[in-house]
Amino acid sequence: MINRIAFISFIGIVVILLTVELFAYYINLNRSMVLSSTGRSKLNELIKKNRTLRKGIAGLSPKGVYIVIDTARELLFLKKGNRTILKALISSGSGNILRDPSGKREWIFDTPRGEFEVKKKIAGPKWIKPDWGFIEETENIPRELENRVQEAVLGDYALAFGNGYFIHGTLYKRLLGRNVTHGCIRVEDEDLKTIYRLSRIGTRIYIF
Repeated sequence: MINRIAFISFIGIVVILLTVELFAYYINLNRSMVLSSTGRSKLNELIKKNRTLRKGIAGLSPKGVYIVIDTARELLFLKKGNRTILKALISSGSGNILRDPSGKREWIFDTPRGEFEVKKKIAGPKWIKPDWGFIEETENIPRELENRVQEAVLGDYALAFGNGYFIHGTLYKRLLGRNVTHGCIRVEDEDLKTIYRLSRIGTRIYIF
Protein backbone atom coordinates (compact mmCIF):
# COMPACT_ATOMS: atom_id res chain seq x y z
CA MET A 1 0.00 0.00 0.00
CA ILE A 2 1.40 3.32 -1.05
CA ASN A 3 1.66 5.95 1.67
CA ARG A 4 3.69 8.76 0.17
CA ILE A 5 2.72 11.28 2.85
CA ALA A 6 3.99 9.06 5.67
CA PHE A 7 7.15 8.29 3.71
CA ILE A 8 7.90 11.97 3.02
CA SER A 9 7.12 12.86 6.65
CA PHE A 10 9.53 10.19 7.85
CA ILE A 11 12.34 11.55 5.65
CA GLY A 12 11.52 15.11 6.75
CA ILE A 13 11.81 14.23 10.43
CA VAL A 14 15.15 12.55 9.80
CA VAL A 15 16.46 15.72 8.11
CA ILE A 16 15.24 17.89 10.99
CA LEU A 17 16.83 15.56 13.52
CA LEU A 18 20.18 15.66 11.76
CA THR A 19 20.03 19.45 11.47
CA VAL A 20 19.35 19.86 15.18
CA GLU A 21 22.05 17.32 16.00
CA LEU A 22 24.70 19.15 13.96
CA PHE A 23 23.69 22.54 15.28
CA ALA A 24 23.79 21.40 18.88
CA TYR A 25 27.13 19.69 18.32
CA TYR A 26 28.64 22.80 16.75
CA ILE A 27 27.48 25.03 19.57
CA ASN A 28 28.61 22.52 22.17
CA LEU A 29 32.16 22.66 20.81
CA ASN A 30 32.31 26.37 21.37
CA ARG A 31 29.96 26.81 24.33
CA SER A 32 32.72 27.68 26.79
CA MET A 33 33.77 30.59 24.60
CA VAL A 34 30.58 32.02 23.07
CA LEU A 35 27.53 30.92 25.06
CA SER A 36 25.89 33.29 27.46
CA SER A 37 23.39 32.04 30.01
CA THR A 38 20.68 32.69 27.42
CA GLY A 39 22.62 30.72 24.84
CA ARG A 40 22.98 27.78 27.20
CA SER A 41 19.27 27.84 27.88
CA LYS A 42 18.55 27.70 24.13
CA LEU A 43 21.05 24.88 23.69
CA ASN A 44 19.37 22.86 26.45
CA GLU A 45 16.03 23.48 24.77
CA LEU A 46 17.41 22.21 21.44
CA ILE A 47 18.79 19.10 23.15
CA LYS A 48 15.37 18.38 24.68
CA LYS A 49 13.73 18.79 21.26
CA ASN A 50 16.37 16.49 19.80
CA ARG A 51 15.49 13.80 22.34
CA THR A 52 11.80 14.21 21.56
CA LEU A 53 12.50 13.85 17.85
CA ARG A 54 14.54 10.72 18.52
CA LYS A 55 11.56 9.17 20.29
CA GLY A 56 9.38 10.16 17.33
CA ILE A 57 11.82 8.55 14.90
CA ALA A 58 11.84 5.36 16.96
CA GLY A 59 8.06 5.25 16.76
CA LEU A 60 8.03 5.74 12.98
CA SER A 61 10.84 3.30 12.20
CA PRO A 62 9.64 0.03 10.63
CA LYS A 63 9.40 -2.96 12.92
CA GLY A 64 11.46 -6.01 12.01
CA VAL A 65 13.03 -6.50 8.59
CA TYR A 66 12.38 -3.93 5.86
CA ILE A 67 13.74 -3.02 2.43
CA VAL A 68 15.08 0.34 1.25
CA ILE A 69 15.72 0.88 -2.47
CA ASP A 70 17.82 3.80 -3.71
CA THR A 71 17.09 4.11 -7.44
CA ALA A 72 19.61 6.93 -7.90
CA ARG A 73 22.52 4.72 -6.80
CA GLU A 74 20.88 1.45 -7.93
CA LEU A 75 21.22 -0.10 -4.48
CA LEU A 76 18.94 -2.19 -2.28
CA PHE A 77 19.37 -2.36 1.50
CA LEU A 78 17.82 -5.14 3.53
CA LYS A 79 17.62 -3.74 7.05
CA LYS A 80 16.51 -4.59 10.55
CA GLY A 81 16.26 -1.49 12.70
CA ASN A 82 19.42 0.52 12.08
CA ARG A 83 21.41 -2.55 11.07
CA THR A 84 22.03 -3.33 7.39
CA ILE A 85 21.73 -7.06 6.77
CA LEU A 86 22.43 -6.90 3.04
CA LYS A 87 23.53 -4.32 0.49
CA ALA A 88 22.77 -5.36 -3.09
CA LEU A 89 23.38 -3.88 -6.53
CA ILE A 90 20.17 -3.64 -8.55
CA SER A 91 18.65 -2.43 -11.80
CA SER A 92 15.55 -0.22 -11.68
CA GLY A 93 13.23 1.36 -14.26
CA SER A 94 14.72 3.04 -17.31
CA GLY A 95 12.10 5.77 -17.60
CA ASN A 96 11.79 5.04 -21.31
CA ILE A 97 8.47 5.53 -23.09
CA LEU A 98 6.97 2.99 -25.51
CA ARG A 99 4.01 3.82 -27.71
CA ASP A 100 1.66 1.39 -29.37
CA PRO A 101 1.99 1.69 -33.19
CA SER A 102 -1.75 2.40 -33.23
CA GLY A 103 -1.13 5.43 -31.05
CA LYS A 104 -3.82 4.35 -28.58
CA ARG A 105 -1.55 3.14 -25.77
CA GLU A 106 1.60 4.29 -24.04
CA TRP A 107 3.84 2.76 -21.38
CA ILE A 108 6.38 4.54 -19.16
CA PHE A 109 8.96 2.12 -17.78
CA ASP A 110 9.67 3.74 -14.44
CA THR A 111 9.98 2.28 -10.95
CA PRO A 112 7.33 3.71 -8.59
CA ARG A 113 8.52 5.68 -5.56
CA GLY A 114 7.02 5.62 -2.10
CA GLU A 115 6.12 3.11 0.57
CA PHE A 116 5.01 -0.39 -0.38
CA GLU A 117 4.85 -3.85 1.13
CA VAL A 118 5.51 -7.40 -0.01
CA LYS A 119 2.14 -8.69 -1.18
CA LYS A 120 3.19 -12.07 -2.51
CA LYS A 121 6.25 -14.35 -2.48
CA ILE A 122 6.76 -16.64 -5.45
CA ALA A 123 9.29 -19.44 -5.86
CA GLY A 124 10.03 -20.39 -9.47
CA PRO A 125 8.10 -17.46 -10.96
CA LYS A 126 6.90 -17.48 -14.56
CA TRP A 127 6.68 -14.29 -16.57
CA ILE A 128 3.38 -13.61 -18.33
CA LYS A 129 4.70 -11.45 -21.15
CA PRO A 130 2.47 -8.36 -21.52
CA ASP A 131 1.45 -6.65 -24.74
CA TRP A 132 4.26 -4.12 -24.52
CA GLY A 133 6.81 -6.96 -24.46
CA PHE A 134 5.70 -8.08 -27.90
CA ILE A 135 5.37 -4.54 -29.26
CA GLU A 136 8.88 -3.72 -28.06
CA GLU A 137 10.25 -6.71 -29.97
CA THR A 138 8.03 -6.01 -33.02
CA GLU A 139 6.22 -9.33 -32.60
CA ASN A 140 2.56 -10.14 -33.04
CA ILE A 141 0.57 -10.11 -29.81
CA PRO A 142 -0.78 -13.63 -29.15
CA ARG A 143 -4.34 -14.25 -28.05
CA GLU A 144 -3.63 -17.43 -26.12
CA LEU A 145 -2.24 -17.14 -22.58
CA GLU A 146 0.08 -20.13 -23.03
CA ASN A 147 1.93 -18.21 -25.73
CA ARG A 148 2.76 -15.48 -23.24
CA VAL A 149 4.23 -17.65 -20.47
CA GLN A 150 8.03 -17.58 -20.20
CA GLU A 151 10.08 -19.52 -17.66
CA ALA A 152 13.54 -18.81 -16.19
CA VAL A 153 13.27 -15.10 -16.99
CA LEU A 154 12.62 -13.77 -13.48
CA GLY A 155 15.15 -15.89 -11.63
CA ASP A 156 14.40 -18.32 -8.80
CA TYR A 157 12.26 -15.98 -6.71
CA ALA A 158 10.00 -12.95 -7.00
CA LEU A 159 8.42 -10.62 -4.45
CA ALA A 160 5.35 -8.75 -5.67
CA PHE A 161 4.73 -5.27 -4.26
CA GLY A 162 1.67 -4.22 -6.25
CA ASN A 163 0.47 -3.09 -9.69
CA GLY A 164 2.53 -5.72 -11.51
CA TYR A 165 5.87 -4.69 -9.98
CA PHE A 166 8.28 -7.25 -8.55
CA ILE A 167 11.69 -7.62 -6.98
CA HIS A 168 13.09 -10.55 -8.98
CA GLY A 169 16.20 -12.14 -10.47
CA THR A 170 17.76 -11.42 -13.82
CA LEU A 171 19.45 -13.00 -16.81
CA TYR A 172 21.33 -9.75 -17.40
CA LYS A 173 23.72 -9.59 -14.46
CA ARG A 174 26.16 -7.44 -16.43
CA LEU A 175 23.55 -4.66 -16.43
CA LEU A 176 23.14 -4.52 -12.65
CA GLY A 177 23.89 -1.01 -11.45
CA ARG A 178 22.08 0.55 -14.41
CA ASN A 179 18.49 1.73 -14.78
CA VAL A 180 17.42 -0.54 -17.62
CA THR A 181 14.26 -2.36 -16.47
CA HIS A 182 10.60 -1.89 -17.32
CA GLY A 183 9.91 -0.84 -13.72
CA CYS A 184 10.67 -3.93 -11.67
CA ILE A 185 13.72 -4.28 -9.44
CA ARG A 186 16.29 -6.81 -10.67
CA VAL A 187 18.67 -8.41 -8.18
CA GLU A 188 21.52 -10.92 -8.45
CA ASP A 189 20.61 -14.54 -7.56
CA GLU A 190 22.37 -14.93 -4.20
CA ASP A 191 21.20 -11.53 -2.96
CA LEU A 192 17.66 -12.32 -4.08
CA LYS A 193 17.75 -15.61 -2.18
CA THR A 194 18.59 -13.77 1.06
CA ILE A 195 15.93 -11.11 0.47
CA TYR A 196 13.32 -13.78 -0.24
CA ARG A 197 14.25 -15.85 2.81
CA LEU A 198 14.16 -12.96 5.29
CA SER A 199 11.13 -11.11 3.90
CA ARG A 200 7.56 -11.88 4.86
CA ILE A 201 4.18 -10.95 3.48
CA GLY A 202 3.76 -7.37 4.68
CA THR A 203 7.48 -6.56 4.81
CA ARG A 204 7.81 -2.84 4.15
CA ILE A 205 9.55 -1.57 1.03
CA TYR A 206 10.69 2.06 0.77
CA ILE A 207 11.66 3.24 -2.71
CA PHE A 208 13.13 6.65 -3.48
